[in-house]
Amino acid sequence: MIATLPSAWSRLRRIVLSRILLAVVAIAPLAACQTRPVQVAQDDDSAWYIGSKPDKPFDIPLVDTQRLDPKYRRQQVSYNGPEQPGTIVVDIDKRQLVLVQADGTAMQYGVGVGKAGFSWKGEARVGRKGVWPDWSPTVTMVSLHPDLPRTRKGGLDNPLGARALYLYQGNRDILFRIHGTNEPWSIGEQMSSGCVRMLNEDIADLYDRVPVGTRVLIKRNGKYRT
Repeated sequence: MIATLPSAWSRLRRIVLSRILLAVVAIAPLAACQTRPVQVAQDDDSAWYIGSKPDKPFDIPLVDTQRLDPKYRRQQVSYNGPEQPGTIVVDIDKRQLVLVQADGTAMQYGVGVGKAGFSWKGEARVGRKGVWPDWSPTVTMVSLHPDLPRTRKGGLDNPLGARALYLYQGNRDILFRIHGTNEPWSIGEQMSSGCVRMLNEDIADLYDRVPVGTRVLIKRNGKYRT
């Protein structure tokens, strides 16, 4: 069921506008997964949203996907790659993520990726999952910016969005995430500081499809191995 966005949208709009102001005065970015918000002021952000999807503890704002290039819209596609069903494959160059299915198809989603020099590639697994997750800076970020808040609660203004998949190698969190975003205009772009971002409605869909332990391949130049 799709509802209108009265209070939630007003709140989101105020948040986005305040972030534009912060960008103007050159406040340091809050998260390793957050983008440079330069493009936000180039568009009317209200035009991106068409309603909301009930969720807890916040409703998920729904994006007008007609504003996206068709190749970045969620869709089922044919798939003949070598990966086993249940594998997540992210193609950094194509700005697409696929979840391989058992019937020769895949669920395909558009993503935003890290700007030049920040895009990680490799093999990992989903070590844990989060719903409207809190954000915390890395040790390196704190050393560079001691005044950063040590945590930021989940919500519409959180750069991790509605869901997050935390990637691990072995038992080690590699600090690389697949997560939602409150900047839908960044899908298909190379703007973030490394993480893979999706529309909030898309990461919620993927979240429900994959368990902890899911294999994840992040490819660049057609390869996930060096």
